[in-house]
Amino acid sequence: MAFALGDPAPAFSLPDTEGVEHALPADPAPPATVVVVTCNHCPYVIAWNPRLRAVAEDYAERDVRFLAINANDATKKPADSLENMVRFAREQDWPIPYLHDETQEVARALDAQVTPHVFVLDSEHRLRYRGAPDADHEDPSLDARWLRDALDAVLGGDAPAEAETPPRGCSVKWLD
Repeated sequence: MAFALGDPAPAFSLPDTEGVEHALPADPAPPATVVVVTCNHCPYVIAWNPRLRAVAEDYAERDVRFLAINANDATKKPADSLENMVRFAREQDWPIPYLHDETQEVARALDAQVTPHVFVLDSEHRLRYRGAPDADHEDPSLDARWLRDALDAVLGGDAPAEAETPPRGCSVKWLD
């Protein structure tokens, strides 16, 4: 894997659904950043979205930064078009900036494999966790436990007990 635990995250700047640019690294650096490679159509994403929203809202007062990135090829999955991203973010009053990675450069640099693929970065923008939000997209009671545990560890200055979990979801729809 090109992007390994402990590595600094690749630098990027991408527009969100309102045209606002979001950059990594951020200055000033938040205590933790969560990057989720995601999309609109995947049933895993749809199932985990309420839990990801809850984590973003629960950790907002601890200044954790959340970024969602859609890199899917919209010619393969029209539901993942920029227009549908805008509609989703507005209709859901989505609390996480939803970024469009049209060239797929960022998703490739992150070594994203599926949607959703979660990455937790520490205050130095180093990778501390990667994988799924929790063990089962069909069990809301799990409440994004793996993500919450990783965030709690990073915010406490520790390494997550489980730094990598198997990513689960739909494959990223790469450009040909």
